[in-house]
Amino acid sequence: MHIDWAALGQVFGVSLAVTVGIVGLFTVGIVGTSRKPAADGDGAATTAPAAGARAGALAAFALCAAAVAYGIYLIVAA
Repeated sequence: MHIDWAALGQVFGVSLAVTVGIVGLFTVGIVGTSRKPAADGDGAATTAPAAGARAGALAAFALCAAAVAYGIYLIVAA
């Protein structure tokens, strides 16, 4: 049996990069939708995220969903 180590290394590298990228995008989405402490210093009060942060978070979640859907398509279409 012959193992093509170069191809195996490429698959590992691409898998690692895509995984880190998707986790990073998901983290951006979580941070964008998280509530922030109020500016007056009261730890109990929180404010909703700004509209731009919410839109960026939704875009990040949409990109994550698209990447997952594309992966499922690649698996099922074969």
